[in-house]
Amino acid sequence: MSSVSSSPVGRPTRGTTGINRLRRVDRWIARHPVLRRTDDPLVVDLGFGASAVTPLELHTRMTAQRPDATVLGLEIDADRVARAREQAAGVAGVSFARGGFEVPVPHGRRPAVIRAMNVLRQYDEADVADAWARMCARLQPGGILVEGTCDEIGRIVTWVEVGADALPRSLTISLRLAALDSPAVAAERLPKALIHRNVEGERVHAFLASLEREWTRAAAVAPFGPTHRWRTAMDAMTDAGWPLVRRERWRLGEVGVAWEAVAPR
Repeated sequence: MSSVSSSPVGRPTRGTTGINRLRRVDRWIARHPVLRRTDDPLVVDLGFGASAVTPLELHTRMTAQRPDATVLGLEIDADRVARAREQAAGVAGVSFARGGFEVPVPHGRRPAVIRAMNVLRQYDEADVADAWARMCARLQPGGILVEGTCDEIGRIVTWVEVGADALPRSLTISLRLAALDSPAVAAERLPKALIHRNVEGERVHAFLASLEREWTRAAAVAPFGPTHRWRTAMDAMTDAGWPLVRRERWRLGEVGVAWEAVAPR
């Protein structure tokens, strides 16, 4: 397949980006088992924005764990692609092309990971399943799509892990614990598939309410620091029956939960 798509599928994003904005999701991806087991550690940064900063940061974090990892940045806007190529000139392992949800990759390669952050915010909820399916169809067997959103400085980040079969597996919420007042702040940055579902009767609403409740109850251990308080809240969530995943990430202010526990009704 050509490295440049003649008719990219999708709409241009606002293009906003910032240094370290996606650091939380980058580090999660870098330590994901999919990168350890793949024979071709290609990661696509879909809709990277107005500069090369997020693909370059992603590459740095990937290669810290997998030195042979490569990153392909894709954008619908041809001017953004040209600008990124200039900014990243001479950097090995990072390339850029024009493309959208069809994820054009040269030489028939398939990515192990596609990261699409802050891309679907401008779409309707009804568009999400089709976008996931288009992107996931390009993945390697066993590959993953990471789709989500974050605030402008990367202190509130949420994302969905979607398998190559286009079925969502988990929701992750990642927060900066220092000075965190309420984990419910994540509600305003939920992925498009869930952001309109934070209402009574929906599973994600119940999850966020439980998260808020256990964080408040854990205030008694706040003198031991926000990380200890967060872990205490996560232990309580587990005891309450929530199917939390990747427990080792709790110390970073993250909580992952199996998709069926938060899926729209």
